[in-house]
Amino acid sequence: MNIPKERESSRSPLIGAAELAAYADLPAPAPHTDAELTALIGLLTLPKARIEVVAVGHSRDAISRAAADAFATAWRARGGKILTVVNWPETAASWLRAANRLTAELPDAWVMAAAPLGFAQLARRLRHSTDWDPARTYAFAALRDSCLPALAGPDTLHGLRGASADGGTWDVHHRWVTSYPPSEVTT
Repeated sequence: MNIPKERESSRSPLIGAAELAAYADLPAPAPHTDAELTALIGLLTLPKARIEVVAVGHSRDAISRAAADAFATAWRARGGKILTVVNWPETAASWLRAANRLTAELPDAWVMAAAPLGFAQLARRLRHSTDWDPARTYAFAALRDSCLPALAGPDTLHGLRGASADGGTWDVHHRWVTSYPPSEVTT
């Protein structure tokens, strides 16, 4: 029995007060754009993606809720299925309830509309306590912040992808967030 390893694995993944203070000025989510929603749907419907059933998560702020609702409406209109819609507060004791609800059944993908601080806490809980995979997770532009991977912790968000307000996309590769311009459509 390795007691130090057992203690480490049972520790809460919550972000410490000092880290939270260092990132307290992260911006609040901005209202989503039509281009952003279109790009997000585009990511989920790329050839070979085979995504039909999604779980949607969002912060409790009105802007994140509106983005999640807009996505759910658009996804259902395409014939997709929403497995669950889960919300979480910006501050909580552990985020375990939200993490368990998001992963109770296994969706093809997760879609997140959230403020960065609360999502970082949730993502740490998801990685620590569930089978959540950030590489199967797609997000709105509010999570395209270069500070988010550091706040969430090493490789917690590796593979997360999302859409930008201008219709571009972005992804997280280890601790880096890379943005891509909108695709030029030729007719």
